[in-house]
Amino acid sequence: MSEQKTWNRNAYWQQELEGLKAILATTELVETTKWGGIVYTLNGKNVLGLGGFKNYFTIWFFNGVFLKDELGVLVNANEGVTKGLRQWRFTRWEDVNEKNVLHYVNEAIANERAGLAIKPEKKVRIECAFLDAELAKDAALRTAFEGFTLSKQNEFLEYIATAKQEKTQVSRMEKIKPLILEGRGLNDRYRK
Repeated sequence: MSEQKTWNRNAYWQQELEGLKAILATTELVETTKWGGIVYTLNGKNVLGLGGFKNYFTIWFFNGVFLKDELGVLVNANEGVTKGLRQWRFTRWEDVNEKNVLHYVNEAIANERAGLAIKPEKKVRIECAFLDAELAKDAALRTAFEGFTLSKQNEFLEYIATAKQEKTQVSRMEKIKPLILEGRGLNDRYRK
């Protein structure tokens, strides 16, 4: 049997991460492990995390978008995708200034206390006239369909709406009707 290798995000920069942990130990944040990484929380809410990567070690602020960033050190690691998370990257321990780190951390704590957070975008129901018409004809089908979460409803709606021809919509409808009535989602068989 072959040895399974896992990526350990904290294998790099261990001494530097211990140094950051020592600085953070002076705050009221609680250290925990989430997603295999070091995360600091306040009242159960994620405030910041630490990690070592190939070319740098970092502090990431979960709601860093709200930090003033007076030093201009924060970066968005995944522009266009990441909305709130910001990273402060270091390439050597000599660049870590404890006073500056604590200033950013304390501002992040104050922002958490103030409830500043990016709110997830509310999901909307996909429009599909064909499926809506079928649901209007069959009360049992409509009741079963309404029992699904919005995301599962949208899976069915998208499945029907993406059919280009009416005969495809009809055949897809025949396929999903038993699933809906049984309370099974379109993609449940792929979920664990």
